[in-house]
Amino acid sequence: MLNLHTLRPKFGSRKKKITVGRGNASGRGTYSTRGVKGQKARTGGTKGLKRLGMKFLLAQTPKLGGFRGLGMPMSAINLTDLEKMFKDGEVATPRLIMMKKRLSSGSNGVKILGKGKLTKKLEVRAHDFSISARKAITELGGKAVIIPISKQR
Repeated sequence: MLNLHTLRPKFGSRKKKITVGRGNASGRGTYSTRGVKGQKARTGGTKGLKRLGMKFLLAQTPKLGGFRGLGMPMSAINLTDLEKMFKDGEVATPRLIMMKKRLSSGSNGVKILGKGKLTKKLEVRAHDFSISARKAITELGGKAVIIPISKQR
């Protein structure tokens, strides 16, 4: 029966206080959970710890491998896409590529990559070309023209 004198806290909700530094028989003697030596092992060493300069702060922070450049990556288009989109003798520009729905956005620039085979003579205008793409376009008598990226921000 539930009465005031039978009420108890839920099991596990109340934790017994750990007695520290009362000799080895207590189970937490000798160094009393403070470790060996060092500023925090001494009396009064829990507050007032200072950062030991920038080098120490950098050593403490977790690191991530690699490097991400500050600029956003360019949108990439392969030669196979140009082959499908344009006819022989046409001019391929980033705006036309976007209109033909092969690019979501060309605001960071468009780079032409050399994957696939090109059989048509095209004048391709883009912000950058891979070496293989430039070679493939010029071998067929086409032009690879680099246009500057406009910064409209």
